Amino acid sequence: DGNSGWRCPACQNASVQVPKTYTCFCGKVHNPEWNRNEIPHSCGELCGKKRQCLDCPHLCNILCHPGPCPSCPAFVTKSCECGQTSHSVRCGQSTKIHCSNVCGNTLNCGKHSCTQVCHAGKCSPCQLTVQRVCYCGSNFKEVLCGSKEEFSDGFGSFSCQNICGKKLNCGRHNCKQVCHPQPCQLCPRLPQVVHRCPCGQTPLSKLLELGCVERKICTDPIPSCGKTCGKPLSCGSYEFIHTCESLCHEGDCRPCSHTSNIYCRCGFKKKVSVYSLTMETAAITFMCDKRCNKKRSCGRHKCNEVCCVDTEHKCSLVCGRKLNCGFHRCEEPCHRGSCQTCWQTNFDELTCYCGESIIYPPVPCGTQPPECKKTCTRPHDCDHPVYHSCHTEEKCPPCTYLTQKWCMGKHEVSQLLTSLTMVVCQILTSICGAIRYRLICLVQVKASECSLTLQLCTLLQRFMCCHKRNLMLFFFRIAAISIATKLTDLQLGDSVEISRLITKKEMKQARLQCDEECLALQRNRRLAEALEIDENSDPFNIRSSGPKYSDHLKEDARKDLKFVSDIEKEMRKLVEAVNKGKHTKKSHCYPPMNRDHRRIIHELAQVYGIESVSYDNEPKRNVVITAVKGKSICPSSTLTSVLDKEMQSRPPPPIPHYKQTDKNNGNTGLSKPLKEEPVIDYFDVQD
Repeated sequence: DGNSGWRCPACQNASVQVPKTYTCFCGKVHNPEWNRNEIPHSCGELCGKKRQCLDCPHLCNILCHPGPCPSCPAFVTKSCECGQTSHSVRCGQSTKIHCSNVCGNTLNCGKHSCTQVCHAGKCSPCQLTVQRVCYCGSNFKEVLCGSKEEFSDGFGSFSCQNICGKKLNCGRHNCKQVCHPQPCQLCPRLPQVVHRCPCGQTPLSKLLELGCVERKICTDPIPSCGKTCGKPLSCGSYEFIHTCESLCHEGDCRPCSHTSNIYCRCGFKKKVSVYSLTMETAAITFMCDKRCNKKRSCGRHKCNEVCCVDTEHKCSLVCGRKLNCGFHRCEEPCHRGSCQTCWQTNFDELTCYCGESIIYPPVPCGTQPPECKKTCTRPHDCDHPVYHSCHTEEKCPPCTYLTQKWCMGKHEVSQLLTSLTMVVCQILTSICGAIRYRLICLVQVKASECSLTLQLCTLLQRFMCCHKRNLMLFFFRIAAISIATKLTDLQLGDSVEISRLITKKEMKQARLQCDEECLALQRNRRLAEALEIDENSDPFNIRSSGPKYSDHLKEDARKDLKFVSDIEKEMRKLVEAVNKGKHTKKSHCYPPMNRDHRRIIHELAQVYGIESVSYDNEPKRNVVITAVKGKSICPSSTLTSVLDKEMQSRPPPPIPHYKQTDKNNGNTGLSKPLKEEPVIDYFDVQD
């Protein structure tokens, strides 16, 4: 078997080491002589070896032989497991003898007998239950007979962990210890037990010398020394021990009067509480109402936990994104990155349309049909030969067979593809009686499309009246070719690409004249290209030199100058930080505020080139601004400074004259100015 050792060629017995002596099978004779009438390597005498069975006392009684000794043929008398019956069996029999009688042996409790049928081994513990009482005698419970809990010391068997409550030896007070096995202690208020005042600082003998009444029984009050109690309270610690500040008294001490700061579990808020209440409510963690704004591990959802102390912020929502198959959604917890491939599998064969190419199961969900090189077998509109291969699309490609077709105006015949239904040609037609222009063969349309045709014709007539313009031929080409090829797109409101429909000469003739503004833009563009200046940059601070604040924004700012000033300071600080730092973006979250204040932030963000978005629902809706490096700028003058200059340059307002109303009409007093209409903040609704 690959192990080191030696196997005897005679008896096939394996040994670890090679033997140094040669003996017979029974081991009694060394170097046995060979005899043809006996077994080879045998001494020819009785074996006499002890059998392998431990219960057999007899030796092997056959001649010296190879291999193990056979079982003993003798018969012996054996008792059953319970010892009540005896049976004659073969010696060395390993099977146990069982009778049909009940065991009847005494159990571990020493009171009851075993009720099982004759069995091997020890009897099971007694399963009967007995009722036992606690030490104080107020509670009972059932325990197994013979168990340790059954033992009683005369007062009870177990402790119920309640207050004992037994009458003490004085007969007036009850025991305040937890249920205990020994007799109750002496009354702690007996005169012979109490030797000091309640606080323990002064002996009663000294107080008796000062005139205190001597105590006779346990109900007599214990004299007070009048000093500060000074007993340590349970609220203290090893370093700072709080003591009772009341005068020497009987009974429990008052709660601690010291105060401490309690922080919520996230550390955002704190409150002042009495120290004793703090220790009592230590197990109840103080929680604030702040919701966590950090992103969860998925990167899609916010944590939104109240008083959050989580560091990982694992998302417990289901991902729900569509998998690559396009049919099923991801059922994993919300995660970052791409979802795993769809694990569902189809056990049907996936074939092409004609059935020649087959993908055998299992087929992963989302697998496209196999590519087939056979000719398409789908029904076609024409009878021409088919040249395209089998495909999965429902609609076949257009027929590529060449046929002769007339143009829509019946002017000429061309050899074109069968799939082309609209054929146009170029002819010469007389217009305005003198000038000839080249037109395109117009396409006849259905009656439902006559309104579009009439509109185009009307547009053509307007340009035809002025034949001196070079744009007439340009618009004729657009109208004709658009009707022929882009009729559906025009009905849907799409634009038509016309750069490939006219020649360069016609494009040059139809080009608009460049005005002064166009020339200035071209000059600036050429200068920027020569100096290698980015168009998006602002090297001369032109954009930031003159910020434009709307009149509506100025009017809102006058109502709350302090709010606008704080907002601008924060925006300037954010823009400077992102332009000087290494990060490309920096954000700031404002606290929840009303709609008017949010509108001011959105309008100021446009002036500073800052992105602004509103989050959450009312009344906790807030604004988050984000400054981008290279895009966000600080204007040369703030809105508050602009308002200050306007106030200084503005003349003092005239004294308003209120019109006195007619008393005869029942109206007395001054007429009130009209109330302004409320302004709707459409900007804040955009998100």
